[in-house]
Amino acid sequence: MDERGQASVELIAALPLLLLTGMVSLQLLAAGYALSLADGAAEAAALARAAGRSAPGAARAALPGWARDRVRVTVGDRAISIRLRPPSPFASVADALAVTSTAAVRRPDP
Repeated sequence: MDERGQASVELIAALPLLLLTGMVSLQLLAAGYALSLADGAAEAAALARAAGRSAPGAARAALPGWARDRVRVTVGDRAISIRLRPPSPFASVADALAVTSTAAVRRPDP
Protein backbone atom coordinates (compact mmCIF):
# COMPACT_ATOMS: atom_id res chain seq x y z
CA MET A 1 0.00 0.00 0.00
CA ASP A 2 1.39 3.42 -1.02
CA GLU A 3 1.21 6.04 1.72
CA ARG A 4 2.90 8.96 -0.04
CA GLY A 5 0.84 12.12 0.29
CA GLN A 6 -1.22 10.77 3.19
CA ALA A 7 -0.17 13.62 5.51
CA SER A 8 -1.15 16.19 2.87
CA VAL A 9 -4.58 14.64 2.49
CA GLU A 10 -5.08 14.61 6.26
CA LEU A 11 -3.99 18.24 6.53
CA ILE A 12 -6.38 19.32 3.79
CA ALA A 13 -9.20 17.40 5.46
CA ALA A 14 -8.47 18.97 8.86
CA LEU A 15 -7.89 22.52 7.61
CA PRO A 16 -11.57 23.62 7.66
CA LEU A 17 -11.88 22.41 11.26
CA LEU A 18 -8.71 24.26 12.26
CA LEU A 19 -9.96 27.46 10.61
CA LEU A 20 -13.37 27.18 12.27
CA THR A 21 -11.77 26.59 15.66
CA GLY A 22 -9.57 29.66 15.17
CA MET A 23 -12.52 31.83 14.12
CA VAL A 24 -14.60 30.73 17.12
CA SER A 25 -11.69 31.39 19.48
CA LEU A 26 -11.12 34.88 18.09
CA GLN A 27 -14.83 35.65 18.29
CA LEU A 28 -14.98 34.61 21.94
CA LEU A 29 -11.91 36.76 22.69
CA ALA A 30 -13.64 39.70 21.00
CA ALA A 31 -16.74 39.13 23.15
CA GLY A 32 -14.62 39.08 26.31
CA TYR A 33 -12.87 42.29 25.28
CA ALA A 34 -16.26 43.89 24.56
CA LEU A 35 -17.41 42.98 28.09
CA SER A 36 -14.34 44.64 29.57
CA LEU A 37 -15.00 47.77 27.50
CA ALA A 38 -18.69 47.79 28.49
CA ASP A 39 -17.72 47.61 32.18
CA GLY A 40 -15.46 50.63 31.83
CA ALA A 41 -18.04 52.58 29.84
CA ALA A 42 -20.77 51.84 32.41
CA GLU A 43 -18.53 53.06 35.23
CA ALA A 44 -17.60 56.22 33.32
CA ALA A 45 -21.26 56.91 32.57
CA ALA A 46 -22.29 56.40 36.19
CA LEU A 47 -19.57 58.73 37.44
CA ALA A 48 -20.59 61.36 34.88
CA ARG A 49 -24.25 61.06 35.87
CA ALA A 50 -23.40 61.42 39.54
CA ALA A 51 -21.47 64.58 38.68
CA GLY A 52 -24.41 65.98 36.69
CA ARG A 53 -22.83 65.47 33.24
CA SER A 54 -24.05 63.52 30.22
CA ALA A 55 -23.95 59.78 30.88
CA PRO A 56 -24.27 58.67 27.22
CA GLY A 57 -21.52 61.08 26.20
CA ALA A 58 -19.19 59.80 28.91
CA ALA A 59 -19.92 56.18 27.98
CA ARG A 60 -19.12 56.79 24.31
CA ALA A 61 -15.99 58.76 25.19
CA ALA A 62 -14.74 55.81 27.27
CA LEU A 63 -14.95 53.47 24.25
CA PRO A 64 -12.54 53.10 21.34
CA GLY A 65 -13.71 54.38 17.95
CA TRP A 66 -14.93 51.04 16.56
CA ALA A 67 -17.19 50.45 19.56
CA ARG A 68 -18.97 53.82 19.56
CA ASP A 69 -21.29 52.75 16.74
CA ARG A 70 -22.01 49.40 18.43
CA VAL A 71 -23.14 50.64 21.84
CA ARG A 72 -26.55 51.31 23.34
CA VAL A 73 -26.70 53.35 26.54
CA THR A 74 -29.76 53.13 28.79
CA VAL A 75 -30.01 55.69 31.56
CA GLY A 76 -32.27 54.87 34.48
CA ASP A 77 -32.91 56.64 37.78
CA ARG A 78 -30.40 54.58 39.70
CA ALA A 79 -28.43 52.67 37.07
CA ILE A 80 -26.71 53.02 33.71
CA SER A 81 -26.80 50.04 31.40
CA ILE A 82 -24.42 49.55 28.48
CA ARG A 83 -25.06 47.02 25.70
CA LEU A 84 -22.13 46.50 23.34
CA ARG A 85 -21.94 44.29 20.28
CA PRO A 86 -18.46 42.80 19.74
CA PRO A 87 -16.78 43.05 16.35
CA SER A 88 -17.72 40.18 14.05
CA PRO A 89 -17.81 39.48 10.33
CA PHE A 90 -21.43 38.37 10.78
CA ALA A 91 -24.09 40.70 12.23
CA SER A 92 -26.14 37.84 13.65
CA VAL A 93 -23.13 36.55 15.60
CA ALA A 94 -22.44 40.03 16.96
CA ASP A 95 -26.07 40.33 18.06
CA ALA A 96 -25.98 36.91 19.73
CA LEU A 97 -22.76 37.71 21.59
CA ALA A 98 -23.74 41.24 22.67
CA VAL A 99 -22.69 41.95 26.25
CA THR A 100 -24.37 44.10 28.87
CA SER A 101 -22.87 45.86 31.86
CA THR A 102 -24.67 47.93 34.48
CA ALA A 103 -23.34 50.43 36.99
CA ALA A 104 -25.29 51.91 39.88
CA VAL A 105 -25.58 55.67 40.24
CA ARG A 106 -25.58 57.15 43.69
CA ARG A 107 -25.65 60.89 43.97
CA PRO A 108 -24.07 62.42 47.05
CA ASP A 109 -26.41 64.05 49.55
CA PRO A 110 -26.50 67.85 49.13
